[in-house]
Amino acid sequence: MTVPRPGEQPYPSSTAAAEAFAAHVNAGKVATYRAFGLDLVMGERRGARFRDAYDDRWLYNCHCNGGVFNLGHRHPAVIDAVRSALDHLDIGNHHLVSGWRAALAARLAATTGGQLPGVVFGVGGGEATDLALKVARAHTGRSGVVSAMGGYHGHTGLALATGDPEYREPFGPNLPGFAQVPFDDLAALDAAVGDTTAAVILETIPATLGMPLPSPGYLAGVERLCRERGACFVLDEVQTGLGRTGAMWAYQHEGVTPDMVITGKGLSGGIYPITATLMRPEIHAFFDDHPFVHVSTFGGSEIGCVAALAVLDIVEQPGFLERVHALGERFQAGLAGVDVELRRRGLFMGLKLAGAGDGLMASAGLIRAGVFAVYANNDTSVVQLLPPLILDDEEADEIIAIIRAVLA
Repeated sequence: MTVPRPGEQPYPSSTAAAEAFAAHVNAGKVATYRAFGLDLVMGERRGARFRDAYDDRWLYNCHCNGGVFNLGHRHPAVIDAVRSALDHLDIGNHHLVSGWRAALAARLAATTGGQLPGVVFGVGGGEATDLALKVARAHTGRSGVVSAMGGYHGHTGLALATGDPEYREPFGPNLPGFAQVPFDDLAALDAAVGDTTAAVILETIPATLGMPLPSPGYLAGVERLCRERGACFVLDEVQTGLGRTGAMWAYQHEGVTPDMVITGKGLSGGIYPITATLMRPEIHAFFDDHPFVHVSTFGGSEIGCVAALAVLDIVEQPGFLERVHALGERFQAGLAGVDVELRRRGLFMGLKLAGAGDGLMASAGLIRAGVFAVYANNDTSVVQLLPPLILDDEEADEIIAIIRAVLA
């Protein structure tokens, strides 16, 4: 097969593309989409929208791949930075000192007010979670990990062990020492965290669970329990971080300071994969004595660092976070009167419908109407709504109108 030219597709029709995908990538995924009458192949993409490659239909991306496209598709500032870097850089060598990794680490540390100055880079969220839990075990000398039912931290190793049985059991028994408790239940967590617990890991707002907001004081209570019992307090901000909630990190709304924060997805600018685990200095000091014990060939690639630095330049512009707040309030007002519970912090939103499975059906309707949004897998009554943070008012109003029409 010849490489298609820009704007072209490698197959002549969506049917041919789906058949090849089913034969070589994932037949079950193709069958599931067909069952819902969705015959969608991603084509040209620009800003807040992407085009159906074979139907000449544009859709607003309100899933954003969990925050990968926080800044929309192909943000020109990120593209320009990476294009320029490609004249001089490649991925670099993880064995060596890198000024680009150092520069990005310093910028990320600054977003936490210097409270989490240690940074270790990775490629995917699961890798970043694995690293956080490995280091928590090393730091505490313990092995136990407590996570939330219905949460999600990745499909690899220790990250998989924190997840729900439906993701783990097809691959055999879970690792020992891992326990789950209900999210937002401090009493259950109190009973689960003991002198063998190395870490408590939570999403600040669990997306796959349907975006339930933590009750006031819950995360502060989690931090207190961890401090009292010597466990590391780890927050997964892969989806909620980098401005999505109207703060750089969602935990900053809660007045807490975790021991570690995991970030990814949006850090890539949707252009080059990169993740990071931020940690307190006393935890990061583990690498002073073990400088080569953890490696990631592509983690913190220098091209990825350039993309991530461009992302931070955009998110840290004066007024950017205030604009996220304003857009969130615009959605709140625009969806008033619709028979749905809007779970929202900034532009991290979930539409909670009445019945189990209603979110799945609403997602299908929204996609057909031109808004790509996906239900929450662990609460199928909820539609995840993550529009790009760079919407203008006209785009926001068009999305709101579509949602109102579909839900009506």
